[in-house]
Amino acid sequence: MKKYKFTISGDAYDVHIQDLEDNVATIEVNGTKYEVEIHAEVKQNKTPRLVRKPVVQQPGEGQIQKSAAGGQTIKAPLPGTILKISVKEGDEVKTGQNLMIMEAMKMENQVLAEKDGVISAIKVKEGDAVLQDDILIEIS
Repeated sequence: MKKYKFTISGDAYDVHIQDLEDNVATIEVNGTKYEVEIHAEVKQNKTPRLVRKPVVQQPGEGQIQKSAAGGQTIKAPLPGTILKISVKEGDEVKTGQNLMIMEAMKMENQVLAEKDGVISAIKVKEGDAVLQDDILIEIS
């Protein structure tokens, strides 16, 4: 943070204030660290400390969901644009097979099959903009 040079009774000291929180300062004097308590009024820092709440995931959020017919719906993991669809309705797919490529956050992301099955419906087309959790494909 700040560096000072002190002379006390003819002795020179290099003091570096490293951290200041409430009334406790972490300082370094000639290479040795100390934690000192300040007994004066402490000025409030103008920059607020950022405290983030833990992220609470809602049930089913960001997961592959089962469709009513016993199949599976694959949803968009992020908002983005569909660049290429690699399958068509009626195609058999294996677990891990690439179904489509979608651009999200300036990166190309592969959307993969989570289980073996047959493509029963494709809910998007190339060039479509999708939001997070939009249904992309149904597999039965």
